Amino acid sequence: MGTTRPKHSLESSANDGCGIALAPARAPCEVEVANKSMLDARKSAILRKVVSEHIETGEPVGSQHVVRDQTIDVSAATVRAEMAALEREGYLTHPHTSAGRVPTDLGYRFFVDHLGERGGLDPLRAEQVSEFFTRAHGELDSMLRDTSRFLSTLTDYAALVVGPPHETLLIRSALLTRLAPTTAMVVVVLSNGVVDKQVFEVDAALPDDDIESANTILRRHFAGQMLSALTPPERSGSPGVDALIGSCVAAFNQDHLGSTEQGEVYIGGAANMANQFDTVDTVREILAILEESLVVVTLLSEVVAKGNNVSIGTEHEMKSLAECSLVVAPYHVGEEVVGTIGVLGPTRMNYPQALAAVAVVSQRLGQQLAGE
Repeated sequence: MGTTRPKHSLESSANDGCGIALAPARAPCEVEVANKSMLDARKSAILRKVVSEHIETGEPVGSQHVVRDQTIDVSAATVRAEMAALEREGYLTHPHTSAGRVPTDLGYRFFVDHLGERGGLDPLRAEQVSEFFTRAHGELDSMLRDTSRFLSTLTDYAALVVGPPHETLLIRSALLTRLAPTTAMVVVVLSNGVVDKQVFEVDAALPDDDIESANTILRRHFAGQMLSALTPPERSGSPGVDALIGSCVAAFNQDHLGSTEQGEVYIGGAANMANQFDTVDTVREILAILEESLVVVTLLSEVVAKGNNVSIGTEHEMKSLAECSLVVAPYHVGEEVVGTIGVLGPTRMNYPQALAAVAVVSQRLGQQLAGE
């Protein structure tokens, strides 16, 4: 599947340059690879070379290109025989218009599952990540939208960010104040800068000193708690103060009880898809999928739920995305998974770079939301 995309470098450093360690490659796919005989070292090396070459050029790879690799010290005839065997086993396919071969979904899957120690971003991209998150402040909506655009720029693919519901974020600060003799308001500022507030009734006879005491306790106790899981502090010894604090906690818990709110979906760089595929119909079908927020959320969630971080071609079980690969990662606030990010591109995507970019950006985004 030829494209006009520039060549990729598949070389990467031992870490991302941002002080973030990347997870090692997961075990081979249990669906299809487990049903195939394990490849010997020579076939593995030849397959990796074919996949790498095809990712860089977008063109079918012939045996003459493989033989040029000095790490594959065999004759051209042996390479041709091994490539023919890889085709019979389903790892390569042979376009009728070319003497070369291209990877199948199974070939890409083997390549991804055998990347070994995952590298990181090159120094330039690592610096871009650091600069972006140094500047990333403000409202949640703007930050996530900017993150999707930045990740798309970083990878040249469409970037997907599913934002966290406000309930999953940590409280940075709190304030309790009296609005009227029988009305009080508690305000919390979340780790992303978003403000949430609850107004509730109080006894007109409640002393202002109790309001102030409760405010002091709440400011200390609420900080660092998740909005959806507020717990009351230990009793203060003052019935009025304890009742007031209980009202604050109950107001938030009741407001968010049983919430199934799904975070907003942000798509960055959808126009990049036009440069990745040969046919207009393919691009049109992919863009139509990206316009369906629920489909995007479901797609990312299913990949994460299976314990994967890469879904390739027909593994999506979505015909419209049969020519696409998806690289995803959840991001956390504290210990809680609050959202997902990913990139969508052709199956001929630069997997090492995409995996490194998604891993780094997801971790930095979680840290940003947690106020770290």
